[in-house]
Amino acid sequence: MSDELRLVEGGAAIDDCWNRIGVQGDKSCERLREHVHCRNCEVYAAAAIRLLERYASVQDDVETDAQEQAVECRSLLVFRVAEEWLAIATRSLDEVVAPMPIHSLPHQRSRSLLGVANVRGTLVACVSLAELLGIASGAAPTSHQRVVPRMLILVGQGGPVVVPVDEVEGIHAIPLHSVQPAVRDGGLAVSQFASGVLQWQGRSITQLDDERLQQALVRSLA
Repeated sequence: MSDELRLVEGGAAIDDCWNRIGVQGDKSCERLREHVHCRNCEVYAAAAIRLLERYASVQDDVETDAQEQAVECRSLLVFRVAEEWLAIATRSLDEVVAPMPIHSLPHQRSRSLLGVANVRGTLVACVSLAELLGIASGAAPTSHQRVVPRMLILVGQGGPVVVPVDEVEGIHAIPLHSVQPAVRDGGLAVSQFASGVLQWQGRSITQLDDERLQQALVRSLA
């Protein structure tokens, strides 16, 4: 440690008497008669110990933050269809866009196939998740914020697929330990597509299984 013991910010103030009345100050400290130099004084030594303890405390805080950041998370897009809150892995998402016109197709055999949408000059199949997942229509949850419908462009096995949704909450890093295994209820169609369930911001959210969802999308377009 240098002759001039340096202070750090934070914590209780340390009286740097060595800078005021010690060898770095006006040398009026009566302890100098005995110790000759501040670094030989018990006051200086005690201050050094306090600083070292403070450094150790800061290091512990840094290590704790690093451990918290090391918690494995999953990047999920959270959205709503009717009254059902859902989530998909962001790797399945290509883009979130504003609602666009859907052009129906003649002789559609699939009830979930709504038609096609023009995405930057390319016709893309548009599928109803509510119909595909068996979600009953219902009133939108009450909210103080303005709810804006969106369309999700999903990465499909045979190309992109557009799905309208009633609300997009956003993309979030969800800790894996907060996702509980899904219980597939034969009476709830959406549960057949679930890979997990999580409680997040007061909502029960069903995480959709990527593979099952992709298979259902392919079947709806056949």
